[in-house]
Amino acid sequence: MSGRAAAPARAWIRLPSGRRLDLLAPTPLDWTDEDLAIGLSRTFRWGGHSIWPGAPLSVAQHSLAVMALRRRARPAPGPGELLRELLHDAEEGLVNFDCISPLKPFLGPGFLALQDRLAAVVAQRYGLRAWEVEAHKRHKRLDVAMAAAEAVHVAGWSRAEVRDTLGIRAAVMEADPLVAEHGGTPWQPWPPEQAAARFLAALRRLLPPEAGALSRPAGPTTNPA
Repeated sequence: MSGRAAAPARAWIRLPSGRRLDLLAPTPLDWTDEDLAIGLSRTFRWGGHSIWPGAPLSVAQHSLAVMALRRRARPAPGPGELLRELLHDAEEGLVNFDCISPLKPFLGPGFLALQDRLAAVVAQRYGLRAWEVEAHKRHKRLDVAMAAAEAVHVAGWSRAEVRDTLGIRAAVMEADPLVAEHGGTPWQPWPPEQAAARFLAALRRLLPPEAGALSRPAGPTTNPA
């Protein structure tokens, strides 16, 4: 035995900006807004499967769709609630993995703790309030409704399968909530570059000035060697 202390656990990733993030010990200044947008645009829902040619559906596009549904719902949301909707899956863009829900229990408590840790630094970074009970219920209804629609229009499940196989009870909406603002073919997944640009634009519109100053620090890296 050498007597040397074991090195601390770490899981570094290099981000597009050149910054690096230790997934096991993240801080709120470890990524840029662009890093987050790119990460979410390259993280795919439904296990990366799609009936559309080209790119699968990104978490960035899904997040914008859920936010669009909330914008139309009542009571009318303020910018802070819309920002919380936009960033409800933001930690997935940092770890670059959207695990389908039935699989999560098999990944164990360590993975759930990792998700919670990343979600906490996202909330700190962008000044997100904890979900109030009724607000979270509204969010879950919209998120599940979006999942039901994606299952049919993107992943190729039948409506009966959505109900009987996937266990999703929400009605399958026909109208793509993103078409009114962005145009294009309903339900078609966007290319990652387009999804990233649209997510980033929405994020910057919603950020309060103090969060904007925090979210775009000047230096190329923040983690020590």
